[in-house]
Amino acid sequence: MSTKYDNKIDEIREKIGSLLQTITTANEESLEACKNSDEVKYKEVQSKLDKIGIQGDAIDNEIIKTFALFGPEAKELRFLVAYLKMTNEIILIGEGVKKYSRRMRAHAQSECDLEPLKPSIVLLHKSTINALNYILECFNEDDECNFEENYRKVLIEESMNDDLFSVLEKDILNQIIGEKELSIEYVKVLGTLRKLERSCDRSVNIANLMMYANEGGEISIYS
Repeated sequence: MSTKYDNKIDEIREKIGSLLQTITTANEESLEACKNSDEVKYKEVQSKLDKIGIQGDAIDNEIIKTFALFGPEAKELRFLVAYLKMTNEIILIGEGVKKYSRRMRAHAQSECDLEPLKPSIVLLHKSTINALNYILECFNEDDECNFEENYRKVLIEESMNDDLFSVLEKDILNQIIGEKELSIEYVKVLGTLRKLERSCDRSVNIANLMMYANEGGEISIYS
């Protein structure tokens, strides 16, 4: 493949890495907002993520143009397909963080008592950030990354995330029993926290796609 093609792949990877960095940083700021019950910070997170859909579309269009211009061979085609799918997962994570911040801001203004839940929420949130940071680190150090090991680390975070969400689910059900008049609000809180759980699931998909792009094999993010 030509140097122009290699440069285009590097350019696409840099844009995906930049998008991933924006979302990871926003997620970290959202965690700080949760710790401090900071409604202003939640709003700032939403604003930071307002344009991610446009960024994602721009990256996908660059990938499609690269398909058309270079007619890539099997190995190069694998990277482009992986990047195309990866962008979708990254945007969905970002949209999830934005919705989480908007809804948590609303929950903080409701009569729900989130303080007893906060330690578990913080741990759940940290596991999603850890998974994203593993991906970002591997993405930025592409030549040195052990993609299988990275996938295993993200998978461990996802497993911990599932366990934490189960704990929160039980705790929220107990809150509902004690505060039946707020049951609908607590169910909404649970739906909001599921955004964090889904974020970790999508991080596993991204780590899987990174491994596929660099090592080949089969894509298996839906199985």
